[in-house]
Amino acid sequence: MSPQFNFQENELEEADVITLWDEQGRSLDCYIENAYETDDLTYMLLVPVDTPVMILAWDEESEEEESDAFLIEDSEEIERVFADAKAVLAELDLLLKPTAHTLTVSGELPPLEEDNVLSLEIDSDAPSSSSEPEELQFLASFFSEDQKYSIYSPLAPLLFLAVGDGEGKVELVSPDDDGMGPILEELLFDELD
Repeated sequence: MSPQFNFQENELEEADVITLWDEQGRSLDCYIENAYETDDLTYMLLVPVDTPVMILAWDEESEEEESDAFLIEDSEEIERVFADAKAVLAELDLLLKPTAHTLTVSGELPPLEEDNVLSLEIDSDAPSSSSEPEELQFLASFFSEDQKYSIYSPLAPLLFLAVGDGEGKVELVSPDDDGMGPILEELLFDELD
């Protein structure tokens, strides 16, 4: 299944949606926030239609006063706890979805309360990037096999950079790839205007 997109006179309608796919055949619907066209390619800044979420595991045996949290990225562990996570989110009228590139939920998130915000340090291997804490909204906690897990949603939007050709083929690209800096600046600069 190839995603399709339509552009007219470089103007995007607010409802423009494109579907990304991963190697497992999972899909992720995204709004096209901005697009930048070259002679033969269209670069797009995408944001998921549904709300991205992440699952953290807690190290209760940490010797520090506060326990440490670890982002669960292993697909087998996510599959193992998915049913429990889905059940606790259903209590909040949220539907957890195993979408491509990130887990998402549909439904209205609970109101943001300052007490329910976690700052998580995201380590980056890039030498030029500074490690800035990511702000996350707490949604729910649960236990699975005596391990405590929590589900959070990032407060900052999750953005994807993609490139599409004129035939409807769309692929994700890394902002760190050669030559992407000026294109990313163009997409973000236009977005702020």
